Amino acid sequence: MTGREGGHVVPVDAPNAVSVSVSVAGFKKKGAGSRSWILMDSSGQEIVLDVDKYAIMHRVQIHARDLRILDPLLSYPSTILGRERAIVLNLEHIKAIITADEVLLRDPSDDNVVPIVEDLRRRLKSVNLNREDNGDGNLAVHNDVETADEDDSPFEFRALEVALEAICSYLAARTIELETAVYPALDMLTSKISSRNLDRVRKLKSQMTRLTARVQKVRDELEQLLDDDDDMADLYLSRKLAAASPLSDSGAANWSLVSPMVGSRISRASRASMATVRGGEENDVEELEMLLEAYFMQIDGTLNKLTTLREYIDNTEDYINIQLDNHRNQLIQLELFLSSGTVCLSIYSLVAGIFGMNIPYTWNDDHGYMFKWVVIFTGVLCSTVFVLIISYARYKGLVGS
Repeated sequence: MTGREGGHVVPVDAPNAVSVSVSVAGFKKKGAGSRSWILMDSSGQEIVLDVDKYAIMHRVQIHARDLRILDPLLSYPSTILGRERAIVLNLEHIKAIITADEVLLRDPSDDNVVPIVEDLRRRLKSVNLNREDNGDGNLAVHNDVETADEDDSPFEFRALEVALEAICSYLAARTIELETAVYPALDMLTSKISSRNLDRVRKLKSQMTRLTARVQKVRDELEQLLDDDDDMADLYLSRKLAAASPLSDSGAANWSLVSPMVGSRISRASRASMATVRGGEENDVEELEMLLEAYFMQIDGTLNKLTTLREYIDNTEDYINIQLDNHRNQLIQLELFLSSGTVCLSIYSLVAGIFGMNIPYTWNDDHGYMFKWVVIFTGVLCSTVFVLIISYARYKGLVGS
């Protein structure tokens, strides 16, 4: 199917969503201005899109500067932006646009995005099955409290929760992998200081620095949202949609795909949000605050692990520096011993050189015993000088006792 904006629309079934996404991603390379997206609505149906940015902007009612944040070629930090009709989500590899009844994920064939698509598909279908059972009056035994809580949450919060859970799990897994590699490398370095071990620790420390910056940015973004109630209120898309007139919004999504949810844009959660708005509680953000607080604690725990890892690396570096200083001091002591011995041998060589000169001495005749006493006296004198030098060095603390 071809949309009004010239993009290609490929409806897919749930079991074949990933395979079709791969084929669409291959087709994307042929198109110059197209980008591969997967659209999932609140009913759990999926559609793979290959459209340009103008089609996406027209569908979700966002500006080009917001869509530019999701460009993988540009290095934008992790961001969660609330707009009038959409939430722009850029968390590492997760680049998504969430509306009140659908979510668009970029590059669905990416290895890191496929688990998110599967998780989102599973949660949406479980909620829809639960609603169908409730509508028919047949409550299944396996419907627990957690599923009921998910059912009462607005669609945008369920999609946001999937993204936050995925990015927190991803960063926690990278942290565990780093810990698994760092601790043995540091132990090897402390046992044997070599160029190979130092280079290995240097690379791991660089990875840890980059990972810490990524985790810190996600944590700061969540903290900034939690500190501002207005920003959190902007993320209540269902509430804003319920407060507005349905007739005034009918023209906003005329570029519709084959989705059965077009005629019913207000879900049960939206109707609950409408009742809340009519009750005069527009600024109630407790539900979103609890959601963000849970994942803030999780990402903060990951950051604490990285902080502990950095402290362990710093302590290891301090220990290695102490070891190097100790070796340096030992070399200085050895140099002191060698210098002292050299001075004493120089005195001995001086005496031997004086008596070895070919000069006629009157006392040298018939005094053969003089050679023996000169050698003994000079040796004792040099040994005494050496002992005095070492004793003075120990007295001043230059040499360990």
